[in-house]
Amino acid sequence: MYDPTVARLTYRALLGRRRAAILFVLPALLLLLAVAVRMFAGADDQVAANVLGGFAIATMVPLIGVIAGTGAIGPEIDDGSIVYLLAKPVKRPTIIFTKLIVAIAVTMVFSALPTLLAGLILNGNGQQIAIAYTIAALVASIAYSALFLLLGTVSRHAVVIGLVYALVWEALFGSLVPGARTLSVQQWSLAVAEKVAGQGMVTSDVGLPLATVLLAAVTVAATWYAGQKLRALKLAGEE
Repeated sequence: MYDPTVARLTYRALLGRRRAAILFVLPALLLLLAVAVRMFAGADDQVAANVLGGFAIATMVPLIGVIAGTGAIGPEIDDGSIVYLLAKPVKRPTIIFTKLIVAIAVTMVFSALPTLLAGLILNGNGQQIAIAYTIAALVASIAYSALFLLLGTVSRHAVVIGLVYALVWEALFGSLVPGARTLSVQQWSLAVAEKVAGQGMVTSDVGLPLATVLLAAVTVAATWYAGQKLRALKLAGEE
């Protein structure tokens, strides 16, 4: 289910000069923000939770997920270079699974690691806040990568759709419409973090059992459907 050649090509595409520069911007902003907040506000648990929840989980993680998830396959489909990969003797679900693993790895490195560092800077992991939000970033990275990889497989406008979901649905509707929060990867990941952090430091509108089921279901369903869509993609010689 994992092909090293596909993985190497995907890493090269995601970590190319232009895309890598974009991936570094948000983590750098988070760390700069953490340093500034620590200098001016000191080590405050609630402030640390607000920064990590409001910027790292609500903004940085989904945006990096969009870049990594859609970038793992979308550009290849858009420019037609995917045909060279599909012509190889590699099963198409294997291609999807390999690209998902790469997207997850890239999203975790560029989101979970900076979240941990920022948490340690903000309050030294007081109330387990740094660890809790790092775990939230890790589990969210998996679901976001699968969801946005699927979007990259089925739509040429995957980046736009991903940004609408991340910035409009989760950030805007999620803050205004309580029911919308149930269908939010952000809230599912916060449910996991809530069990790790100190009392009242992290809150979620979704219970942990439901959040766990939804995280697993979205990841599995998105990966399976992306594999099916890629399998249905016909090469010119297959017509």
